[in-house]
Parts: sequence; structure tokens; C-alpha cells
Amino acid sequence: MKQYLKIDEWSIIEESFDPQTQEISESVFSIGNGYMGGRANFEEQYSGHSLQGSYMAGVYYPDKTRVGWWKNGYPEYFAKVLNSTNWIGINIELDGTPLDLAACTVSQFRRVLNMKEGTLSRSFTATLEDGKEVQVESIRIVSMARHEIGAIRYSIIPVNFAGQLTITPYLDGDIKNKDSNYDEKFWNEVEKKSEAEGGYLTLKTKKLDFHVTSAFAYDILVNGEKLTTTPEAIEQEKYVASKVSLAVQAGDQVVIYKYAANVTSRNYGLGQLVDAAHTALNSAREAGFVTLLTEQAAAWGDKWKESDIIIEGDVSAQQAIRFNIFQLNQTYTGEDDRLNIGPKGFTGEKYGGSTYWDTEAYCVPFYLSTADSTIARNLLIYRYKHLEKAKENARKLGFKKGALYPMVTMNGEECHNEWEITFEEIHRNGAIAYAIYNYVNYTGDKAYLGQYGLEVLVEISRFWEERVHYVPRKDQYVMLGVTGPNEYENNVNNNWYTNRIAAWTMEYTLEALAYLQENESSRYAELADKLELVESETAQWNEIISKMYYPSDEELGIFLQQDGFLDKEIIQVKDVLPENLPLNQKWSWDRILRSCFIKQADVLQGLYFLGDRYDLDTKKRNFDFYEPITVHESSLSPCIHAILACELGYKEKAYEMYLRTSRLDLDNYNNDTEDGCHTTSMAGTWMSIVHGFGGLRVQADRLILKPSNPGHWTSYSFKIMFRGSRLKVIVTDLQVTVVNETDVPAALTIHGKEYTVNGLSSVTAEGTPVTA
Repeated sequence: MKQYLKIDEWSIIEESFDPQTQEISESVFSIGNGYMGGRANFEEQYSGHSLQGSYMAGVYYPDKTRVGWWKNGYPEYFAKVLNSTNWIGINIELDGTPLDLAACTVSQFRRVLNMKEGTLSRSFTATLEDGKEVQVESIRIVSMARHEIGAIRYSIIPVNFAGQLTITPYLDGDIKNKDSNYDEKFWNEVEKKSEAEGGYLTLKTKKLDFHVTSAFAYDILVNGEKLTTTPEAIEQEKYVASKVSLAVQAGDQVVIYKYAANVTSRNYGLGQLVDAAHTALNSAREAGFVTLLTEQAAAWGDKWKESDIIIEGDVSAQQAIRFNIFQLNQTYTGEDDRLNIGPKGFTGEKYGGSTYWDTEAYCVPFYLSTADSTIARNLLIYRYKHLEKAKENARKLGFKKGALYPMVTMNGEECHNEWEITFEEIHRNGAIAYAIYNYVNYTGDKAYLGQYGLEVLVEISRFWEERVHYVPRKDQYVMLGVTGPNEYENNVNNNWYTNRIAAWTMEYTLEALAYLQENESSRYAELADKLELVESETAQWNEIISKMYYPSDEELGIFLQQDGFLDKEIIQVKDVLPENLPLNQKWSWDRILRSCFIKQADVLQGLYFLGDRYDLDTKKRNFDFYEPITVHESSLSPCIHAILACELGYKEKAYEMYLRTSRLDLDNYNNDTEDGCHTTSMAGTWMSIVHGFGGLRVQADRLILKPSNPGHWTSYSFKIMFRGSRLKVIVTDLQVTVVNETDVPAALTIHGKEYTVNGLSSVTAEGTPVTA
């Protein structure tokens, strides 16, 4: 797609209106605050193609599973975050004619997402069919300081006419999800009221009885003076509005300030919702729009202080990484351990807004390094709270013990209905275990093992124990009928990554048991009793670890993605005709499954996770074989390849993969941004810089840095939180400087040399540019 968004360090800018890209822009310009958010829909009505979307975190619906052929073990429903009450609406009429950008001539259009301060603004001139011309400016926030509040300033100036201007701010709950079965609507009305200068609306879901109350209030100023007319109150099904009409002259400026509060039964009792909404709303209105903007800028300033990445000499790369960080910070803030991170955040509805293994594999590292450790801890506790459901999931598939975490979930139950995913993509269990290791290794919080982690590790290990199969003639354990991270192969035997992460999980579980037995003996005894842990189990895990089968090819010196992988015709992606790409849109599924082409990192995912266990030559042989046959048709793919390419010194490949992951949505690489941004993969973009170019690892309680400059940047810097320290790492070709912005000292290893950076001081080491 032709790039239409302007390059800018701190903003996403669109400078002309094109209905063909409207839904893409609605995704890219989305705003949120972790509690709620929405797509960048217009405040005034728009009759063109649009996905109207406002979403409340944690409010979902179990939509009944639809499949052509039911299989035992399928989940009963597919959970989806619901499109909730549209609170942004402000309809405008000019002498009875609606202002609608799909039905008029639009000029001087400009839309800006200011990532530094967290605002969405828009301006344009519209000429109606009868020649009337108006200038409009709007600015909107979803408050990071007051998580239940959204606010809008909407200005309209008649340019060449005098006439009647009608303004109708409203709340509309008569909405549906784009992917709802049979176009079903999921909300019932509970109560509503149109009040003086505002109103409220309470809806509840048809299942699970989530209640959401939205309340709004507004002020209208004409040439700076507050309008004191009596509005027409409007109440319709799932809809409340106030309608105000006034006479205007050419050049008059009419400004509407609209404030909205959205509260849910997740946080309040049903009898408290209306009062809670009005309390939040009245406080915001009393503070005023300017104050809300000031609070917003300050809150985002704090976010950027912890997580900003600065790239000098490459504005495209700079804009991209800030866009990714911005979307992550407005999707998940970590205060509520009942919440997790949906693949689209608040930007769209694809994948239902549910939790995938993306969180553990990609998002946990971002929050570990850019926020207080409690944020990442809450992501782990989310899974701990779902442990009983994970055990139920395993029983539904016929397992006698252990836990199988779902591929897709809201409440711990599996709700993904593709058999090759639900039944076979079980490597997700390994990502849950790895996230526990990652958290403990990074933070040093070994107490987490006794508090929560060990129970999860033991139950996952029990699952792996039952899932493997012993083959006497090989004297090895195998795992049959799985789908690895490369979803372009289904029902394969001995996917190397799945076998490897299963054995690693059992290894780490045994390490955790040994640690607790030695250091927290009373807690160890409690857990051993609670889990009914017996010595024969741990002996069996050791047996499996020692005899796990890993497919490999000695001649090529590589791990085989699965048994028989080399029986395929090995063709590199560069030799595929361009008209055949992307494969998932051009080829039949049968042809894809029989091909050698890889959707995303599979063997290489394991070499990234377990990088300390393999030497560079092993990584190089596998990367050189697998990357050229990888089509990167998953948003999760480029970042892992970028990290490994950095480690191997492949400068151009690392930079190519970084741009692909970082500008995936801004440049609509996969032609699907209109469905929403790829939020969870955005954490992989951060990883590409910090774990890739920055070479960050944690080993033996030390922060390891092996920074390199990809050759396209004058310099770059990133912030990381590590065990109470906030460190700014500044990298040039010549040197690496680490500045400690706190008074907590940190132990570092930079390019193999050990340093201690004391509080409020810095250290400098020689740099090492990527040269290959």
C-alpha cells in the first residue's frame, strides 16, 4: 500500500481525507488508557465504510461456537470483547443537512495522533452540496489520569453562510460487533435518562450480565460565551441525546465540550453504577477540558520517562518505535490483575480481544523493563488465577492430570474453535512456564515461586509428562500430532520447539522445587502436600528430560522443525513469484501445509528463548536455513528474526526485520490494519531494539548488554528498569554509556566487561558496531 502517513518523531499525521484508507486510519489513530479505548471514528456522523468501535477492558461475551463439523473437545463458545456504547458522538446539522464527510467535499483535512501528550486531533474544511462551507477542529482524549473519563473539544465555524446550526451530542448503545454470529447484538437496555446538558445509559450483556453505565455532559460556547438555551431531550432504545439549535453568522465559532464517564460492574455494585458515573463525570467537567489536557500530558510524560526509545538519524524508525510503545502503554497499565492484553488492544475486534500466548512470549519482557515489576507480576498472576480452568481444559481433552492453558481465553476456559490450534498448538503451555522463569530471572523475585509460580510449573510439567509417548525401540520420548509456532504445518510429529520447551519446563520445575526445598522448606512441604507431589513424578520428569527425542540433521547441522521436514521441496521465499504472496491469501491451505514455507519463527523461537544453551554456530546454521524459507505472515515473526540477526551480526537483515515489525501497521505490510493494530507484536518491536540491537540479557543476577549500531542510526538510546534502577543506555559506534537515573546501583556487564553504575551516575564502555 502507498504510504500516506507523514513521518514525524512524535506524531502520526494524515494530511488528506481518503475514504479508501479510513478504516486503516481508524485503527492507527486509536486511543485508550488500559481501562477503555476506541477507534478513531469521527464524532459527527459518517456514512462511509467504518468500523465503529468503543471498548471496555474485561467486558466480554461468550458467542456460541460456529463450526461445520463438531469435534469432541471443542469449546462451547468464542469469547469476544464487546463493542460498547459509542460515547464520542456529536451529530452536526447545517440548516437541516447533516455534516457527513462521505457526502461533501473535504479539503485541508489533517488528523494527528500526538503520542507525546496522548491526544487525537482533527481539522478540515467541508463544503456541502448546496455550497455551505464550515471549518471544524476537534481534539479528543481518553484520560490516563482519570481512567473512566473521555473528553472532546469540538469547534465548528460557518465560513460563508448564516443559518441554523443543530448540535446533538449523544450516547448510542445500539451497536454490535463486526464478527458477531448472525449479526446478533449483545446488549440489553437497563435504564436511561436524558438530563439537562447530558444524560446516562446503562446496558447489560445478554450473557454473563456485565453492566456498563455511560454518562455524558456538555457545554456549548458561542464566540467564547456559554450558551444558555434549553435543549431538546431525546430518548430512544439504547440511546440518549440532547439536541440544541442556534442561529449562527458567518465567522461565528461554536465550541462543544463533551465529557463522558464509563463505569462497569467489574468495579462497582449494580446499584452504584449511575452514581459512580456521575461522580466521575461531574469531577471531570468541573476540572474543565484544559485541566484534563494538562493531566493527560503529565501522565504520558511519566510513561515516556520510563519507556522512551530515542533514535537519531532515522525519523521513520523513530516514529515507528514510539508508535509501538504508545499503543502498548495505552492498552495495558497493569493495575488490574484480572486484565490481560488482547492482540488488537482497543483498536479493533479481530481475535476477539482475548488473551493469547503472545502476552507471555512477547509482552512480559516489555513490561519487565519499562515499568515497576508489579506490572509484569500481575500478568503472571492472571494465569495463576486461571490454573483450575487450565486443569479443566486438560480434562476436557482426555488428560488425567496436569494443566493445559488455553490458546485463546477470557476467563481461563479455551475459546478457540480451530482443531489444529485448540487440540494441537500446545506449545503455548511452554510460554506460560517461560514467563515465570523470565520474571524471576529478571527481577530476582524468587519468592514468587513459592507464592504462585511452582503450582503452575508442576501442573504444566504433569501435562507434558502425559502428553509425551515412550517408544521402546528408540528408547526415547516423542510427541505426536502437534502444531508448532509455524501454523503452516498441522498435526506433525516431534516439532522440535514443542519437544524442547516441554523438556525445558520440566527442568525448570525441578530447579524450582530444589530451590524451595533448600530455601523455603516449610513452604515446600505445604506445596508438596497441596499438589500431592510424589517422588515417582519427579523421577519420571528426569527420565523424560534425559530421553526426549529432538529431530535433527547431522549433515546440515540443524534442528528439524519436525520429523520429515527435509522430505519437503525446499524453496526459498525469494524464488516464489510475487503474485503468490502472501500465501495465506493466494494459496489453498492444502498447498501451504505441504510446502516448506514457515509462517513465523519456530525452531528459531526456541533458539531465542533458550539462547544461553546454544552457541553462535548452532544459531547461525539454523538461522541461515530457516529464515530464507520464512514468509513472516505472522506479526510475531520479524522481531525474533531481528533479535537473532543482531546476535549473528547480520546488519542488513536485522534492520530489515526491525522496520518490518515496527512499521507493520503504519505501512500496512499485511494488508489487514483496518481490522486493528497488531498490539501484542508491538512488544516484539521493542524487543528488536532492546534485546536485539541492545543485546540485553540477564544472567547470574547481572544485566548483560552487547549493544551494536545497525549502521543506519547516528545513535540510539533506551530506558530499562532493573531491580529498582532506571537506566538509560546510549549507544553510538564508538561507545556505550549507561546513565543511572535513580539512586539504586546496578551491576552490569557490557561487551564482556563488568561494571557497577552507582546511583545518579554513569559508566562508559567502548562500542561495537555490527559489521557483517
